[in-house]
Amino acid sequence: MPRTLSIADSIVIEAAPAAVYAQLSDPTAMGRWSPENLGATVRGDRRGAYVGMVFEGRNKRGPVRWTTRCTVTAADPAERFAFRVHAIGLRRPLLPGPIATWEYRFEPEAGGTRVTEVWTDDRRRWPDAVANTFDRVVTGGKTFAQFQGGNIRTTLQRLKAALETAAP
Repeated sequence: MPRTLSIADSIVIEAAPAAVYAQLSDPTAMGRWSPENLGATVRGDRRGAYVGMVFEGRNKRGPVRWTTRCTVTAADPAERFAFRVHAIGLRRPLLPGPIATWEYRFEPEAGGTRVTEVWTDDRRRWPDAVANTFDRVVTGGKTFAQFQGGNIRTTLQRLKAALETAAP
């Protein structure tokens, strides 16, 4: 069975695109909203997102923890933020290879911002049968597209709640 290689969802948040971008383009803050991410460490001195910025994300699913290495591929304030995940490991991201791309788009909408979160499976060289079997084992019976759909929905809902509660 062919797998779904990309999934997206969106939500309208009552905040300006620049304010939403400022939150989502900070990888160290993602743990506040994501059901799996625990935050990140940005490599280098520079803060504020820029294309080429590298960070290591800490993640948890049930009792399992792992680290990923990611590189920012788009940092267009108030418009788009994206990064690719290209290494993974338990304590350190030692296994290189294409894993996934995450993208956030910000569109002005009456009274706020439509935020769209997109997950793309970059494991293109994996045969579908192998990927589907692996996915079901590590997600408790779902494909990664199904699993990430739930994670995206949770992340967007938590982000909306946090930003709208914080708004003056």
